[in-house]
Amino acid sequence: MPLRLPDYPWDSLEPYAATARSYPGGIVDLSVGSPVDPTPAIIRDSLAAATDAHAYPLTVGTPALREAIVSWFARRRGVGDLGIPNVLPTIGSKEFIAGLALWLGLGPGDIVVQPRLAYPTYAVGAALVGATVVSSDDPEEWPEGTRLVWINSPGNPNGRILGIDGLKAAVTRARELGAVIVSDECYAELGWTPDYEGPDGAHLATPSILDPRVIDGDRSSVLCVYSLSKQSNLAGYRAGFVAGCSELIAELLAVRKHLGTLPPAPIQAAMVTALGDDTHVRAQRERYRDRRSRLAPALEAAGFAIDDSEGGLYLWASEGTDAWKTVAELADLGILVAPGTFYGEDPSHHVRIAITATDEAIGLAVERLEALAKQRAGSLADAASEASAT
Repeated sequence: MPLRLPDYPWDSLEPYAATARSYPGGIVDLSVGSPVDPTPAIIRDSLAAATDAHAYPLTVGTPALREAIVSWFARRRGVGDLGIPNVLPTIGSKEFIAGLALWLGLGPGDIVVQPRLAYPTYAVGAALVGATVVSSDDPEEWPEGTRLVWINSPGNPNGRILGIDGLKAAVTRARELGAVIVSDECYAELGWTPDYEGPDGAHLATPSILDPRVIDGDRSSVLCVYSLSKQSNLAGYRAGFVAGCSELIAELLAVRKHLGTLPPAPIQAAMVTALGDDTHVRAQRERYRDRRSRLAPALEAAGFAIDDSEGGLYLWASEGTDAWKTVAELADLGILVAPGTFYGEDPSHHVRIAITATDEAIGLAVERLEALAKQRAGSLADAASEASAT
């Protein structure tokens, strides 16, 4: 019998995409977070140099890759106490997120907690095993029977960042419930608020669930999943990893050996280079910062409120009306965005607007939003004039 999975939400956007494509000048697609900038040359060179990959790669990852992950956590995430047994490469992050409930042995009657606004794959993973999903941001609301907790910071879609206290409260409650807790931190290098003060005075974009101040030196039942898709423009490489509790890592490794979920050897070599170079990450972050700084004011001038959005690649915006009405309105301007209903906000007044478009496309979106702002200002002026005349 086929699995009963949720509908794939992006299919419902196709009529609006068709409308946006018909706009003079074409579509500006801000509905997805797929990188558009080139993969850095140093990473591509590493990939090319490793293409003589005649032997099967290691599911556990090469020693060089695992050491690079450990070093990256110490340097960029303020987590300096990891060892090689605490890390494991994955084929991107989505396959790991979708498969984890199955690999942990969850089934009907078990509960998976996810954020109130959530990346849809958390629920897909629960559906694969027949588990029940509870959507809640308040650890006190997480019920008995919870076996897996997903948190996401910076969040997708809303860009909310959890601080040390929020992460610690989540870990504490998960342990009370006997649940595994996993933090999806794929946007961790993309924080737009002032850097948080990390251990030993380090300045980090966002805190990690593995921060020693969060877990008090105890990694048991705690995992962090990460992807190089966003920070290094490696979405097409499918390059990710998981870190945390060594016992869980060992159990997952055993499962993955049986399943053959092993990152290709050239990708592992490219990941070593990507993790060891911070220069390209800073450059990419500034590209996104510039695009965000142009798009956000244009949205606000056109009457949108931007909520949360402290980190990540999206603006969580609202006109105070039905999200699908906003999707249609922007599609009429040639701009495609995603409704909040895709992420659990139902009914939704928010849309998710990606900043992962080229500079030229962002410029077109800004021009169209500025025209909308002028049109709305004119309509308000006409209405005020008519009111005063009467």
